[in-house]
Amino acid sequence: MADIKQSVDRKANKRGAARLAAVQALYQMDIGGAGINDIFAEFESHWLGGEVEGDKYLPAEAAFFRDVVAGVVRDQVRLDPLIDEALSQGWPLKRIDAILRAVLRAGAYELERRKDIPARVVVSEYVDVAHAFVEKDETGMVNAVLDQIARRFRADEFTR
Repeated sequence: MADIKQSVDRKANKRGAARLAAVQALYQMDIGGAGINDIFAEFESHWLGGEVEGDKYLPAEAAFFRDVVAGVVRDQVRLDPLIDEALSQGWPLKRIDAILRAVLRAGAYELERRKDIPARVVVSEYVDVAHAFVEKDETGMVNAVLDQIARRFRADEFTR
């Protein structure tokens, strides 16, 4: 039983690291205009489970990282209006910090496309990712926006 829990924890940690890396990659693409192939090459050779400037990064599930980044890039035109709709009036997505845009886009992608992961887990994971970059008020906004999107895509998970 303990071996099963350790295996699940290890997978969850690798996915958490992949989410954090995906948000960093999406941010870098948004700010610097880097292309997806360059991002994949850079992150897979230097960041995922590597050491950068003395900081050791957790091993990440590379396939999951690729899925989130590629999915956001592919679906961004459809995801952005959904996020805009969930944001408070007067705060369109383009006015949100680039790192928060990356968090919201990645979370929205998973909520729409990764039905194998419970909605509450997705929301919680991206709130945790946001904590790495922003203050508590902003993480509350991430929680509220992703919760609205989760209820839209996965209403059945919230009525049980």
